[in-house]
Amino acid sequence: MNPASPQPRVIALWGPPRSRSTAFARMMMERQDLLVLHEPVSNLLSVGHLDLDGVRVHSPAELLERILQLGADRPVFFKDTTEYRYLPYLDERFTTDVVHTFIIRDPAEAIASHCAVNPDLTLEEVGYERQFEIFEHVRRATGSTPVVIDSADLLADPPGVVRSYCERVGLPYRPEALSWEPGPRTEWERTARWHQDVAASGSFRARANDYRRTVRNDPRLAAYRDHHQPFHDRLAEVRIGSTARSVTS
Repeated sequence: MNPASPQPRVIALWGPPRSRSTAFARMMMERQDLLVLHEPVSNLLSVGHLDLDGVRVHSPAELLERILQLGADRPVFFKDTTEYRYLPYLDERFTTDVVHTFIIRDPAEAIASHCAVNPDLTLEEVGYERQFEIFEHVRRATGSTPVVIDSADLLADPPGVVRSYCERVGLPYRPEALSWEPGPRTEWERTARWHQDVAASGSFRARANDYRRTVRNDPRLAAYRDHHQPFHDRLAEVRIGSTARSVTS
């Protein structure tokens, strides 16, 4: 999106689990100029219903329509994780009327972190293939390459990456949102065990974690990494700061 364009009504951030997308959404909450929704699609699929601003929805179609309705009243940002396959639910309107963006993380790191929380992790739940499926769908439908950020770049240069992200999606950059009060959020209650790191943080920063199972000592996790690495790498080619400008089929 051109920085001169009107502020978007709905922005989506899609990321594999453990890609630091919750930390990015926490920063967006701190801006206080957006309605921020935490993993609405995955929460709906997990529970069977979801309450959004006083309206209960029971299907992905109802949910996505409700998000667009909310966006008509005030700007909305939502983030979701791609352990589920969402593409069948993204109709033409939701594909083109929403600014879809993406966050990635080194698959070896994300898989080890994911496995520590979910030891029964499956190949599909790693999420990079499903994330890339959404990316390609949006790219083809809109004719432009969506915004991609790398969480390693975000940790290395929070102001630079967030400023560039805001410019690309049409939001004003708010540097004061780069720090916040640590603590849990009510939005995270159902999945609190997944968000302990961000709840303990007050900014974008790396945490030292010594994972028992990694791609170096677990053949199953190594096979997961080998499967998903190409999808990560295609997105990494067009991340903010990359010299690439598009992804070819």
